[in-house]
Amino acid sequence: QVQLVESGGGSVQAGGSLRLSCAASGRIFSINPMGWYRQAPGTQRELVASIDSKGSANYADSAKGRFTISRDNAKNTGSLQMNSLKPEDTAAYYCYARITTRQGVSLTSNDYWGQGTQVTVSS
Repeated sequence: QVQLVESGGGSVQAGGSLRLSCAASGRIFSINPMGWYRQAPGTQRELVASIDSKGSANYADSAKGRFTISRDNAKNTGSLQMNSLKPEDTAAYYCYARITTRQGVSLTSNDYWGQGTQVTVSS
């Protein structure tokens, strides 16, 4: 079965950097799109960045200029490089992927979520 595992969270001081990684495994035909969401206590989950199968990326305004999303289609992995971190970036970060699987000539797409990884930025 398909699984999505993320890693790379931790605690850093303001201005520091972290790199989050997401790895998908299973009988995968394609992933489109892949993205990262975050949720702080008492807030709604928000989209931070997304990337399609051709590498076209989109960012939340709060992430533009500081974060970079990337993916490796051959390895079914993705990452989020976070630079110049601010205290307001503190949240649980979740990898998201819409994954298509193939059984013979049949294709099925479903949404998958990573388990979440905590990012804490101190001032």
